[in-house]
Amino acid sequence: QVQLVESGGGLVQPGGSLRLSCVASGSIFSIDRMGWYRQAPGKQRELVADVTTGAFTNYVDSVKGRFTIFRDTIKNTVDLQMNKLKPEDTAVYYCNADGMEEFEGGLRSNVYWGQGTQVTVSS
Repeated sequence: QVQLVESGGGLVQPGGSLRLSCVASGSIFSIDRMGWYRQAPGKQRELVADVTTGAFTNYVDSVKGRFTIFRDTIKNTVDLQMNKLKPEDTAVYYCNADGMEEFEGGLRSNVYWGQGTQVTVSS
């Protein structure tokens, strides 16, 4: 079993910054991609940013130039630095990872999700 634990959400004024952190632990054999999704009330969950083991990054257009994703492949962590926050960034942010885990003497692929952390941008 693999767990993702997030931290760093909160309330911030427009134009402010927050940094989200996520750490993966458990029966990890390898992790390929790690990223952050978000879901605002009444909207579908969307990919915000992700990063592969080879450090290739991908961002949704609405956050390009404002958010930066960082990954530590040794510590199995992924951070999301969010600058110049806007009210429309308000959402629950979820850490996500694709990887392989030890299972019954072998390996299996799986997709993992954190529990979510609330980010509210409001004056």
